[in-house]
Amino acid sequence: MPITVTDYAHMRLTVTDIARSRAFYEAVFGFDVAFEAPPEDADEATKEQLAFLFGGVIYAFPGGLLGLRPVASSEDRYDEDRVGLDHVSFAVASRDVLDDAVSTLDELGVAHEGVKEIGGGSILEFRDPDDIALELFAAA
Repeated sequence: MPITVTDYAHMRLTVTDIARSRAFYEAVFGFDVAFEAPPEDADEATKEQLAFLFGGVIYAFPGGLLGLRPVASSEDRYDEDRVGLDHVSFAVASRDVLDDAVSTLDELGVAHEGVKEIGGGSILEFRDPDDIALELFAAA
């Protein structure tokens, strides 16, 4: 019998530079921080408790949790044509949100495709600082 899942729980992306990635995700999405790595001067118990963050951060948003894990070397590059992640798609409430997102991305200097109509909705594609493919999706 197949496993029945009820929703998305979380996803963690491996990144090369946590400061650069945090700046991007916070500017683009404004996600709330759920957990973040403790400062260097934190006590050992706190560091141990938050070791699962690997020096990164986990954001909360209505769809679940999104983590950034800064363990990739600076020479490493994302490639959706390798085994693993193809892209991350975030749902938005309407096509109007996609149009507003175009303006937001333009203001932030984030390169993006135009809004595309696809079967059952519309998408807006762009990439994060590690070139990870991101998408916003509005159902029709």
